[in-house]
Amino acid sequence: MKRQKSFIGDMPTLYLVATPIGNLDDMTFRAVKILSSVDVVFCEDTRVSGKLLHHFEIKKPLKTYHDFNKEMKSDDILNHLRNNDNVALISDAGYPLISDPGYYVIREVIKEGFNVVSIPGASAVLSAVVTSGIVPHPFMFYGFLDSKDSKKRKELELLKEYKETLVFYESPHRINKTVKTIDEVFGERNLVIARELTKKYEEILRGTTKSLQDITDIKGEMVIVVEGKKQEKIISDLPIIDELNMLIADGLTSKEAIKQVAKQRNLPKNDVYMEYHKKENKEW
Repeated sequence: MKRQKSFIGDMPTLYLVATPIGNLDDMTFRAVKILSSVDVVFCEDTRVSGKLLHHFEIKKPLKTYHDFNKEMKSDDILNHLRNNDNVALISDAGYPLISDPGYYVIREVIKEGFNVVSIPGASAVLSAVVTSGIVPHPFMFYGFLDSKDSKKRKELELLKEYKETLVFYESPHRINKTVKTIDEVFGERNLVIARELTKKYEEILRGTTKSLQDITDIKGEMVIVVEGKKQEKIISDLPIIDELNMLIADGLTSKEAIKQVAKQRNLPKNDVYMEYHKKENKEW
């Protein structure tokens, strides 16, 4: 077991710092404080992150870390930590590692016993889920579906039985094709497209997999929220009391069994409760 005490002692730390996803006012005081205090900042694109740091008057060395140089730059990050430097990792927007590079270096940093600390902030995933109007929990964040239609369809086939709300990222030039494919694989379900979150032109499009196909003039970063597969209500042929007894024998409390039977049969809970207590009165 490895036990990390993040804020006790002076162990060199890699900070995963969330940055705004559009609105700079979402930058947290803590994020500014951490970026101002570390020895070096690694980012996806120094041009993008340079503007962010300049806006908040943070003057720290900037180095790149992305999918194409992650092995070499992971060694660089580790060398900084070995030299007792504190390091920050940021992405162009939002949380590092969420559909962005970073997992490789996190794994190596943990292996060597250094601290890894998250500095929370804006999240496109959470913003889309809570504003969607679709059941927010449980939900499963999948990220980007494959860009190739055949592979995308296979991924969706594996996901279509999930009862959890599903969340995807998508680019504007693929959005209509992706929604159409979701409809073809899942059938008609409630679906929400959240775009340009926190920015001036933020827009939430609510509808279904059918009504949200062929949307025109839709640009910017996209989050798709799709309701999970609805559970089919199975009405038992058993008498209510027999079904209750079976559920209780399986380990449910009488209260839990009554609630489940009432829900499955679309009956008032009090009716099932009275049926159960008829049995108790007979036994008495």
